[in-house]
Amino acid sequence: MIVKSLVGLSLVLNVSLDVMPRTPPQRAAWAQFSARHFEAALLPLVKRATDCIVRQVASDPRYTHEIRSDEINDLIIDSIGACERPVRAMIKAHDRMFGAGSGEAFLLGPYLDVLPAAVVQQVKVK
Repeated sequence: MIVKSLVGLSLVLNVSLDVMPRTPPQRAAWAQFSARHFEAALLPLVKRATDCIVRQVASDPRYTHEIRSDEINDLIIDSIGACERPVRAMIKAHDRMFGAGSGEAFLLGPYLDVLPAAVVQQVKVK
């Protein structure tokens, strides 16, 4: 269900918080916040981006419940353009917290690692 996907994404987010490089100015400003504060700030943006991608994939005529993993990846990639605003908002927030380039690294790394499974799970629920 959606909760399982969000829990998975929050776990990825926690891991990314621990490994993302922090530049000194951002580190000083954000040092007072815990991982939960970061999660609280980023999770709604992650959820918005994921929900948009799920809607796009679910509405794509190429989607079936028997879709192969390589095909779901193609649908996800094709949906990114339509979901540019929420995806960019997630990237920019990550950049503000962890430094320039960290948002793109998060998107292309931990986020995309779990996104196909999250999309498949959420589309099947709808």
